[in-house]
Amino acid sequence: MQTFLNIFLGFFIFESVGAAPINDNVIYDSEFYDIPLGELPHPFVYDENEQSDQLETEIGTALPSIIQESYSSAPLSEEPEEEASTIKLIDGSSAQGSGVLGPQTQDGLPTCLLCTCLGTTVYCDDHELDAVPPLPKKTTYFYSRYNRIKKIKRNDFANLNNLKRIDLTANFISEIHDDAFWRLPQLQELVLRDNRIRKLPELPSTLTFIDVSKNRLGRKGIHNEAFKDLHELQHLYITDNNLDHIPLPLPESLQALHLQNNNIQEMHEDTFCKMKDFTYVRRALEDIRLDGNPINLSRTPYAYMCLPRLPVGNLI
Repeated sequence: MQTFLNIFLGFFIFESVGAAPINDNVIYDSEFYDIPLGELPHPFVYDENEQSDQLETEIGTALPSIIQESYSSAPLSEEPEEEASTIKLIDGSSAQGSGVLGPQTQDGLPTCLLCTCLGTTVYCDDHELDAVPPLPKKTTYFYSRYNRIKKIKRNDFANLNNLKRIDLTANFISEIHDDAFWRLPQLQELVLRDNRIRKLPELPSTLTFIDVSKNRLGRKGIHNEAFKDLHELQHLYITDNNLDHIPLPLPESLQALHLQNNNIQEMHEDTFCKMKDFTYVRRALEDIRLDGNPINLSRTPYAYMCLPRLPVGNLI
């Protein structure tokens, strides 16, 4: 009877212990197992907001350091920077009204997108252009070779006060307005070779280099004294133009005169020298080309006495 009573009491105690609730103050960590929460050295207090902040911090630290720096250095204000209002063109002028890539062409494209702009030099070679495109105001050198330009208008180069070189080689130019070039205060080099020009326009006195070879100037394409006032002119090339005379007078500064393959048949003794001054020496003019002309240079020997070198041409 005593045995039966012990079994009954043991079973009752077991059921009571099994039905008892689990204490929330117990955590399941191998280091703190069976220790009440209040007795932990650093109690773990659950806070929903703190856990959210910790989660955000952990996510932030998971980003690469470079990205974190970009986020941390980003300005808080959304005010536009002052530099945005000071955009400049390639020539240093304001972009307002003309666009960052220069003025608009007749095709609706900026000049520096249609052509190539490097510093103050504009290259428009071989673009099938039929007119001179509008150029940035500070353009210094302009190249538009191998195009289809037929006419140079009065204002094609207006207000380009820094322009020093124009090269329009190999176009279809047959007409040039008289005021197209002479208003350019710094123009030094003008290249118009291989076109269809029948008449030269007024030229600025600042020119040092002129090449109008392979055109159609003929007898009347160069007006009298066209080069007289060009006191800086050093090189003058007028080959293959069917000229029948040497354009006079020539400036004292001239160093090279190329007149090959024309129709020049005679030369006067005072063409290059001063017949009344036998002491006159023209030292600068060292390069004269008259080959390819129906002229016998031996017939006018006194015409070369003031020159440092004889012209190149027929002596028979």
